[in-house]
Amino acid sequence: MKTSELHYELPAELIAQRPAETRDVSRLLVLDRATGARHVEVFRDVARWLRRGDCLVLNDTRVIRARLRGRKATGGRVEIFLLHQDGPETWEALVNPSARVKPGASVLLPCDLAATVGEVLPNGRRRVAFDRADVLDVLEQAGEVPLPPYIRRERPDEYDAERYQTVYARTPGAVAAPTAGLHFTDEVFASLEHAGIRRTTLTLHVGYGTFRPIQAERLEEHQLDAEDFEVSPAAASLLNETRASDGRIIAVGTTSTRVLETQFQGGAFQSGQGITNCYIYPPYEFQAVDALLTNFHLPRSSLLALVCAFGGTDLIMNAYRFAVQERFRFYSYGDAMLIL
Repeated sequence: MKTSELHYELPAELIAQRPAETRDVSRLLVLDRATGARHVEVFRDVARWLRRGDCLVLNDTRVIRARLRGRKATGGRVEIFLLHQDGPETWEALVNPSARVKPGASVLLPCDLAATVGEVLPNGRRRVAFDRADVLDVLEQAGEVPLPPYIRRERPDEYDAERYQTVYARTPGAVAAPTAGLHFTDEVFASLEHAGIRRTTLTLHVGYGTFRPIQAERLEEHQLDAEDFEVSPAAASLLNETRASDGRIIAVGTTSTRVLETQFQGGAFQSGQGITNCYIYPPYEFQAVDALLTNFHLPRSSLLALVCAFGGTDLIMNAYRFAVQERFRFYSYGDAMLIL
């Protein structure tokens, strides 16, 4: 499949720069794969589109304050964007301006945190060693929320610290939010429980590569970055019980989808942890997921490729054009789509 088939025109003003006033008043586009029918709804009413016995699967990763701003001993400004923790004190990171920071250079950061920038790694990354092991704890005071590059603001504010995080975020490690989950509230969860719809969580620490567009001419030439995941025995058991009782598995987001497809083996969901670079694009045949709740994604992205694999390229791209026409809000702080 040509990557160009994932292109669509999006007016800049439809790229959401701020979230909706409250999480669950976001709009919801419901898309029926069997009939092609579209329904424009409000997210807080999502329960009416699901069935008793269905099971929602949510990614409980917690976004860390991955962007650090500091100075070298000479006074030059340096930005360190943390990507992946390799050890108690060492991380892979993006360093800017990388060319001006030689291996061995020290960087003084807020909260008396200091880092030594090491060697150049593949894809322009750098090894960074900190002077203490409790970096994740210090980030809450020293770091900034890593807003996506299409949110055009110089710096995040405390509002972002709350809203660029799901209400059920638990396990720190992501540098981007699992955005389909940003719409959920306690009230929505209560309505789902009242309707007999169950839920469980898994963990996938979303990496910076989620924003990387597909540069290759054909989808199959692209490769995803590996990301850490975990599925608990309790989650796997509930998913298998749901399937056995003819309930549907509703993946909340592309991240949950990739873990579910990774861990569906031998006709059943398996618990476990590891890394996955599961890359889903047409004509992938889904084994684990029956319905998908997701935000609207960038053109020519691996996320859109997954959605097209699930819903069918023509159906999804027509739905995106409809969403543009109806002035839906796009990307991380935007509206959602439920594909049944």
